[in-house]
This record gives sequence, C-alpha cells and structure tokens, in this order.
Amino acid sequence: MTDPTTTSPVTLERDGGVAVVRLSRPEAMNALDIATKEALLATLREVADDESVRCVVLTGTGRAFCVGQDLKEHIRLMQEEGASLASTVVEHYNPIVELLATMDKPVVAAVNGVAAGAGASFAFAADLRILAASAGFNMAFTGIALSCDSGASYHLPRLVGTARAKELLLRPRTLSSAESLELGLASEVVADEEFEAHVRKVAQALAAGPTKAYGAVRRAVAYSAGHSLSESLAHEAELMNSTGATADHATAVAAFLAKEKPTFAGQ
Repeated sequence: MTDPTTTSPVTLERDGGVAVVRLSRPEAMNALDIATKEALLATLREVADDESVRCVVLTGTGRAFCVGQDLKEHIRLMQEEGASLASTVVEHYNPIVELLATMDKPVVAAVNGVAAGAGASFAFAADLRILAASAGFNMAFTGIALSCDSGASYHLPRLVGTARAKELLLRPRTLSSAESLELGLASEVVADEEFEAHVRKVAQALAAGPTKAYGAVRRAVAYSAGHSLSESLAHEAELMNSTGATADHATAVAAFLAKEKPTFAGQ
C-alpha cells in the first residue's frame, strides 16, 4: 500500500482498487473529535463516489481501532458552549454509518485494536470485521450515561440477537477477539503479526470481484431486514435483472463456457 501523504486525522491510502481509510490519531486512540469526524465523512464520501474504488477498508493507527467520541473535546465544548451530542450524531455519526453500510461496494473493518462506542458501531456497519488477536469490542455508551448511537441499535441485534445486544449495551465490558468471534461480532481473528497482510489479501480479492453484484447483495440483505418475504423476493428479482445486465455477468458466463476463470472489471 502507498504511504499516507497527509497529516489529516484520517488518511486515504490507495492500492489498485482498494481504498484504505485510516483513522490517524494514535495519541488519542483514534478518538472522534470534530476534525476527525469531518475528515472521515469527507473521505468516505470520496471513496463511495469513486468507481475505481472496488473495496473499502476502515482501520486505525496504533493500538486502537477507535475508542468513539473524544470526551475531552466534548467536555470542553459543554463547558464553553453548552453543546450537546445531538448535533454531532445527526451531522457526523449518522451519515458516516449510512455510507459504511450502503455504499455500492464491499466494506471491511480491519479492527487493529480496541473498538469502543461509536468505533465499535462503525465496525458493525461493515460487511466483514477482521480482528487482530489483541483487538476487542466495548459498547461503552451506558458507562458514561449515554444511549447508543452510530447504528448500534440497528446492527448489533442483527449480529448477535436482541437479548444479547441489550446485555452488551446495558452491561458494557471489553470483549476479547475470541469472544467476539464466538458471538458473531468478528468475521475472523488473525494473529497480530499476520493481520495487515491478511487484510490486504482479503481486500484485494474483493476488489477483483464483481463489484456491482457485491453492492446488490448489500442492498438485498439490508432491504430484507425491514420488508416481508414477498417484498424481498420482488426486490431480489429487480437486483437479479440489473446485475444480469452487467458486463461482469457476461464475462462470467463466457468464462464458464470456456472453462476459464473470469476477470471482473467491476462493471
């Protein structure tokens, strides 16, 4: 991967069709101050709109993935301006999570360290969560007398079930990578020394795949969560029709007939 070329709290690294969006405040465990949230939102919008990007990886720098809201800044703003968290949820957290969950390409959360609060919620919005062995999750919110945000109430129950989700939210604790895997919060766990290489391999494989089909699968799964079987079947038919008209589908059929491996262009 190319080296980051900016001192922004969020850096963007490109490696072919892979875009690595990296939270880069290691001294603050990648806590989310306003500058970081604005940079993250802008970067995610950029990669979501860029058709040359065929897989997005969200990760952190240092020993944390992201510990959520920067409480030091929040306390200062409360003292100086009487600011509430409501505005940042609407302006930053909500659109960040919607982009992670709905952009028309696969998203991988490469959880390099602890992911807490909104940081955990960001990871839950991704398609895959690859955890380093030393990483873990902590829902954290009620520990500081706050409700949950960043899609935690939506994604967490869908990953672990309603009862377990409420347990994790009401009694927050740090879940090890092994327990996260057992609960279904982690897609896989990788030894720390193999973590970056493995994430790169997974991301490159996804970036070489049928991007439009991946995006359609994301939409189909999300749609079915809030619709009936009949509605979901009709939606699947629409998506099959649209993906069946793609160049990648034609390529795959031709390769099947020729008994060759297809090379997808993401179109």
